[in-house]
Amino acid sequence: MSDIEIGQEVHRKLAVDLFNRVWELLDKSDRTSEEIDEMIHAAHASRHHWGEIGTSLEFERGEWQISRVYSTLKRSEPARFHAARCLEICEGNGIGDFDLAFAYEALARAHAVAGDGTKSREYIALAERAAEAIEDEGNRGYTLGEIANVKEML
Repeated sequence: MSDIEIGQEVHRKLAVDLFNRVWELLDKSDRTSEEIDEMIHAAHASRHHWGEIGTSLEFERGEWQISRVYSTLKRSEPARFHAARCLEICEGNGIGDFDLAFAYEALARAHAVAGDGTKSREYIALAERAAEAIEDEGNRGYTLGEIANVKEML
């Protein structure tokens, strides 16, 4: 817990609002440099607030989002770092299904950004295997679509 006591409701609201703001910025095709800075800081801030009050599920999703931001910005080193943290949290806490598939997707994407097609394809295969185990058909389809997007990067 940090030295700043702001209350669980405030942490939760900030975590959610910042997470959603990052998605808005990720969806923009013409981000300004100020919006890029905001996107990076908001992703980290959201993860910080979840770290104060969340569970391993929110922690790994926050790490996934940070990785996605850096992959989008073609910054492979931090993208790989946060994708690896996402997978570590999933494995350490028995998180599977949609989240595990996306942990592998994040690693595949980050390695594709780094120009490491071999490693990216390894994680694509793991992501596809994990995606096949996703029970919800809509989530499975969405996940496979994101994995296909990574394949197009290679």
